[in-house]
Amino acid sequence: MKVYLATDHAGFDLKEEVKTFLKEEGYEVEDCGAFTADPNDDYPDLVLPAAMKVSKDPEGLGIICGGSGQGEAMAANKIKNIRCGVFYAPAAPHSAADINGRISEDPFEMVRLLREHNNANMLSLSGRFLQVEDACRAVKIFLETPFSEEERHKRRIGKLENDQLPMTTSRI
Repeated sequence: MKVYLATDHAGFDLKEEVKTFLKEEGYEVEDCGAFTADPNDDYPDLVLPAAMKVSKDPEGLGIICGGSGQGEAMAANKIKNIRCGVFYAPAAPHSAADINGRISEDPFEMVRLLREHNNANMLSLSGRFLQVEDACRAVKIFLETPFSEEERHKRRIGKLENDQLPMTTSRI
C-alpha cells in the first residue's frame, strides 16, 4: 500500500515525523509537500494534489497535516472519491460519551470508525493539537483498520460517491 502525505507549514513538523514513522513501519511513502515550513504556503495547493493521487489509487491512502487539520480535510473532500476525516486529539473520558451516554474506553475509536464505517481513504491530522506519539498511533490504526464491508455502510458511501441528494434536498 502506498501512503500519500501532504501538509502546509503548520503541519510540516508533524508530517516529517509521520513520514519517518511510516518508512520505519515499511510503508511506501510519496511526499507531496510541503518540503519546507514556508508560512506563506496555502494548504489547498499542497493537499489537493495528494488527494487527487489517492482518488486515482484504489489501494492507496493519504495522511495530511495542518494546524487544526480541518481546512485540509475540507480541501481533500472536494476531490471525487475522497473521504477524509479529521483527528486532532484523543478524546478525553468526559467528552467521549456518545448520544446514548456510552463512554468509549478507546480514545482512538474515531480513527477506527473512519475506516470501518466510512471507508475513509484520507486522514487529516492537527499539527497544533496532537502529540507526535498520538499522531503516529492514529496513523497506524487508520492504515491497519479495514472497511467493514457491511451493506449499510456500502449503501451510505454509495450515495456520496454517486452525488445523490435526499429527495427533500434541492441543489443550490
